[in-house]
Amino acid sequence: MFEKLYLIVKNYAQSAIINNPLISGQNHEAIQIEASSTIIEVLKGDMESGKIDELIHFFQLPGFDYHALIKKIENKFAYKLSNYYGIDIVNAIIISNSLIQPVMFELIKQSKSKQNKEFILSNMLTKLNGNRVDLSSLVNRLSIA
Repeated sequence: MFEKLYLIVKNYAQSAIINNPLISGQNHEAIQIEASSTIIEVLKGDMESGKIDELIHFFQLPGFDYHALIKKIENKFAYKLSNYYGIDIVNAIIISNSLIQPVMFELIKQSKSKQNKEFILSNMLTKLNGNRVDLSSLVNRLSIA
């Protein structure tokens, strides 16, 4: 799943990262990996802090307020761009916003598709918890609620 998330980021990175004159070519891949890992960190952090029901709603309910979770990921990624890659905070926020939102919407779309089993919500959440617990029954129960 993590490799496929990286590929989604890479697909959306063209204008935000690759064609961005603020980002040197030597940092393209590292920043794409950073974006992927930031998404994973925030999703995993929300799971570990007991927000699994909010994550399930984020991925499954049409019209659910996507703003808070996406904004949290965007802010964390912008912070990393600024601190680790020397991009001023205003441009880091612009880069982050232009990359993270479309990636997250693609991730939502993939989680609803039956074609890509890695992104089916129960599989994705199970991978995020390190395969310690199969979350299929919990996802099914909370999806109905």
